Amino acid sequence: MNPIEKLCRDEAGNSAVLQGNIAFAVGCVRAGIHAADGYPGTPSSEVIDKGLSQVQDMITVGWSVSEAVAAGVGHGHSLAGRDCVVTMKIPGLYQAGDIFTSVATYTADRGGLIFYVAADYTPSSTQHVIDPRYLYKSCFVPVFEPRTHQELHESALVAVEIARRFNTPVVIQPSGVLCHSEGLVRMMPVTSREPAPVSPLRLQNSLPVFARANYDKVMAERMPGLLEMVEQSPLNVHIKGSGKRGVITHGINSMYMDEYRALFDNDIDILSLGFTNPLPMEKIRNFCESIEGEVFVIEDGYRFIQEACGAAGLKVTGKEEYSNVTEWTPASIAAFLGQQAAAAPRPQAAPVPRPPMICAGCPYRLFGEVVARMKRKGEIEAVFGDIGCNTLLYFLGALDTGLAMGASESKRTGYVLSKPESVSKCISLLGDGTECHSGMDATRNAVFRNVAGVKVVLDNEWTAMTGGQPGPTSPVNLAGDPTRFDLVASLKAQGAEVALIDAYDMKSVRKGLRAALKAAEDGTFTTLVIRGTCIRKVPAADYGQKLVVDTEKCVQCGACNICSGIQPDENGVPFWNNLCTGCVSKTPACLQMCPKGAIAVDTECSTGACAEKPVLPEAPEHIDVPVLTDAQRPARLSLGIRGVGGQGNLFFGKALAQMAFIAGYGEKNILKGETHGMAQMGGPVISTFACGDVHSTQFVPGTADALIVMEQSEVLRPGFLDMLRPEGTVLLAETVIVPQGFDPEKYPTRQAIDELLSGCNVVRIDVLKMALALGDERGRCANVVMLGALSRLSPFDAFPVEVWLQALKKVSPRPAVWTLNHAAFLQGRTLV
Repeated sequence: MNPIEKLCRDEAGNSAVLQGNIAFAVGCVRAGIHAADGYPGTPSSEVIDKGLSQVQDMITVGWSVSEAVAAGVGHGHSLAGRDCVVTMKIPGLYQAGDIFTSVATYTADRGGLIFYVAADYTPSSTQHVIDPRYLYKSCFVPVFEPRTHQELHESALVAVEIARRFNTPVVIQPSGVLCHSEGLVRMMPVTSREPAPVSPLRLQNSLPVFARANYDKVMAERMPGLLEMVEQSPLNVHIKGSGKRGVITHGINSMYMDEYRALFDNDIDILSLGFTNPLPMEKIRNFCESIEGEVFVIEDGYRFIQEACGAAGLKVTGKEEYSNVTEWTPASIAAFLGQQAAAAPRPQAAPVPRPPMICAGCPYRLFGEVVARMKRKGEIEAVFGDIGCNTLLYFLGALDTGLAMGASESKRTGYVLSKPESVSKCISLLGDGTECHSGMDATRNAVFRNVAGVKVVLDNEWTAMTGGQPGPTSPVNLAGDPTRFDLVASLKAQGAEVALIDAYDMKSVRKGLRAALKAAEDGTFTTLVIRGTCIRKVPAADYGQKLVVDTEKCVQCGACNICSGIQPDENGVPFWNNLCTGCVSKTPACLQMCPKGAIAVDTECSTGACAEKPVLPEAPEHIDVPVLTDAQRPARLSLGIRGVGGQGNLFFGKALAQMAFIAGYGEKNILKGETHGMAQMGGPVISTFACGDVHSTQFVPGTADALIVMEQSEVLRPGFLDMLRPEGTVLLAETVIVPQGFDPEKYPTRQAIDELLSGCNVVRIDVLKMALALGDERGRCANVVMLGALSRLSPFDAFPVEVWLQALKKVSPRPAVWTLNHAAFLQGRTLV
């Protein structure tokens, strides 16, 4: 039985620390939801990817090629009387807009249709911050915004009961912070649900006559019923204070307000809304009338609640009309409500810019280098891009515009129709996933309209940016069955000239691109499919390839320095660091870039002949974990972690959450927050952990017990040091990662960093060196070394070493990983 199935079958009331998306996924099964469908979109992807895909014998689940298709599949499930959840992020809602808005006013009997629309108002990994609540209101669709991990776990049950009762689609819109953070969840009771009665299918139609009748019925029956429901719902909560000041809020901001209330103002009144459409305006009016002084509105997105209050004649204080605040934090709420941060002002230094980059060894790399060179030479005028991993080619100078999924070729078409002289100097670019999502429409359009030019499909066979979910071009689908879709044949069938090119063959990429641009002059539309499997989906055995440089041939020209896995030494001679994948046993990109033939594959080391790994101590099979008393446990712990995508920052939260659970904090609270999305590709990453008397995954300044910094310049990120309480400790790794293309001379000196940290309790340790010394060639256990060091520092040293080791074993139980982590943790303890 896998962990997700165990959670789905666990006894009601048992608790676990779960990521929000996983809590929701488990809740779907326990609520008796029959089906789930969706399209991968951070921050919603894990619901299916890491959750429901693991229990396909308990729920009908699958990935569709787009959000619009998934919405149609979901509606189809409802027409069979089954309840279905459809997952997406906010831009996906608009992609599915025709289906969503059309089905919104269907009123005939059917199964429940629930849209799980994950918000990302920062944004961390999406392309806009548009507030969809105005759309929901115009569609008369009820909206539930969970406030905690527990509510997210139970939200599918809340939604499906509303959907069936009122014959309406229901939106669950969680904050991306809630989706990707982890919190303590107690398992809800298991419910089974028979299929719903379904009205005759001939009544389930969008003909104008039905649309009019449905609209009238919504106005006459659904909306009055929903209004009565939200006014009476216990999910809209007035948290009583002294009645002097009040706050109206919703979603995860309720969690932040709990933190604010505990730290600053126990007397403040809070009206915490679970439903944001329709709004319970009578409850809001009564709340405002009960407050003597000012009433504030704290909401993510634009000013939906605030404007509704104003329209009802209620005096509230919220964001300015064109405020750039789209997502609140505990710190910004405290400042808004007049509280000064406890942290002392610190000197500021500019952080190292870290745009997200494609992974070391990515099959897109050589294409990016070829296009960037052709642009510099004037052979290419413009590159019209898309959404996905190909977006990151922007940072290589190989992409110009990016708009939306599938839009790259339509942009190119419009551009060259206006500028026909540019037809042989422009290309459109997208991934295989987005070609199948909506890009193929533009392919057909270019063929249909006889618009010459070049379209490039970078085919890495998986939906890579969102975690490697299967798509039509993958070898298998979600169920593990072989995929029969043929991308090249499909493109040819539409009338395009198609060429298939090996992504790891730079000469073929350059030759194919130039030939296609030349053919465009003669009126030909060519689609180039450049194929190379995403390195995350390549077997681990293919990572063993090592490279060597002939120093006599090397002229230190830097042409090979194109990847985060390679860097020059102090003399300009390249060496390969722990990020190098060896281009997963393909012809290495750096080797092909070298004009002098100075780089070669080290055949001896690549076969393992030169590897001498240390013998690690045997890790225990069983660990005797002492039971801790309340007196032994600190009342509250909090920790902030910064690093660079690829350093394993998310592992900290997993291990710390397990440690807290084992230590007995399951009776109080355990929370962790983390950055997902494009940051995983080399951008800055922040994670947080807290347990005990805590409420929020994000911290008010001056409250963190310790800060961990996995790459030393990351300590310079604005606001990070401000999180530390005055007597807290900074654990600073001596790891230096210079971003690709960044001048090493501009990297902050050790002296500059030490000056910034003057007055702090700082512990510097070389965790990467220790990880490499343990035989971990890619340095992935450096984070475990750091955990070992943390376990020696107050207040984290309150926990016996057995508690930490048991947590590590639970997180990574595979024998080889456990042996390495055991050794790494114990070595980390020796460094402090």
